[in-house]
Amino acid sequence: MESLKEKINIGKIPRHVAIIMDGNGRWAARHGVERSFGHEHGVEAVRSTVEGAGEIGVEYLTLYAFSTENWKRPKSEVNALMRLLVQAIENETGELMKKNVRLSAIGDLKKLPRDVVQKLNECIQTLENNSGLNLILALSYSAKWEITEATRKIASEVMKGNISQNDIDEKMFGKYLTTAEIPDPELLIRTSGEYRLSNFLLWQIAYAEMYFTDILWPDFRKENLFEAVFDFQNRERRFGKTSEQLFT
Repeated sequence: MESLKEKINIGKIPRHVAIIMDGNGRWAARHGVERSFGHEHGVEAVRSTVEGAGEIGVEYLTLYAFSTENWKRPKSEVNALMRLLVQAIENETGELMKKNVRLSAIGDLKKLPRDVVQKLNECIQTLENNSGLNLILALSYSAKWEITEATRKIASEVMKGNISQNDIDEKMFGKYLTTAEIPDPELLIRTSGEYRLSNFLLWQIAYAEMYFTDILWPDFRKENLFEAVFDFQNRERRFGKTSEQLFT
């Protein structure tokens, strides 16, 4: 069976792909196991997706790993997720190094347990000189939190007299977001058949193409990523213009 990878136009690869990794709990329920097993099997999906993104030349891959709302889940599940995060970072650092992947994180990281932050920072430092795929983990993240924080920082700068309110525009606002050094996603993927954005990169995805799949995250593999990218390449991206304007 021919891989969709062979049909992808390498000249039209989305520079930044963002993914809402959804369906671990339902995958676990479907297999009659605890939710934590769903999260564990989700690690293999991350591994395959990172590999696939690197193969086709995606520059940035942002994975929604843990939202600010996820802190409301049962304490036992949150603790299991934090343990799994530490294990995954420890186990995957070597493979990420081999794949020339760089790592960064966005979100309210100060809310994470100390050991998670320590392992995360160690991994980021280990991979910082790599030049391949930029893997971004959204941890303890929500778009509303991010936009509120940016607004607070700008208001503080105005009060200090460092900037005028008339200086505030979209470009300036973007510089105060956690993604200030990252291009906006061109493609947003959500797994598990849900059609929600779940408070993820709301500012940044203003013109992103949305791709929804019924596949539960633990079953997602790089071939599914290729399918999403192929679909993306067959869409007309107008950015407010008419079709006629694009070809004149």
